[in-house]
Amino acid sequence: MTESKYLEFEEIIFPKNKTKIFTVISKSRRDCLGRIKWYGPWRQYCFFPTEETVWNFECLKDVRRVIQKLMIERKEKQWR
Repeated sequence: MTESKYLEFEEIIFPKNKTKIFTVISKSRRDCLGRIKWYGPWRQYCFFPTEETVWNFECLKDVRRVIQKLMIERKEKQWR
């Protein structure tokens, strides 16, 4: 999905899901750091970090980039 120095974004496939879900994983330790998924009340994709994780600017920027791509895909899909 997006190139990141420190993170991997793995899509979780559920046959009945209407929206995408991604697990955010540390490349160095293979820990689950959180999830990116649709948040209905705000009508947008959001990041749900795992408790007790620490984030630097670069990693937050990568998560933001993935969310932006997902929102663009969603808007393009609506116009088809």
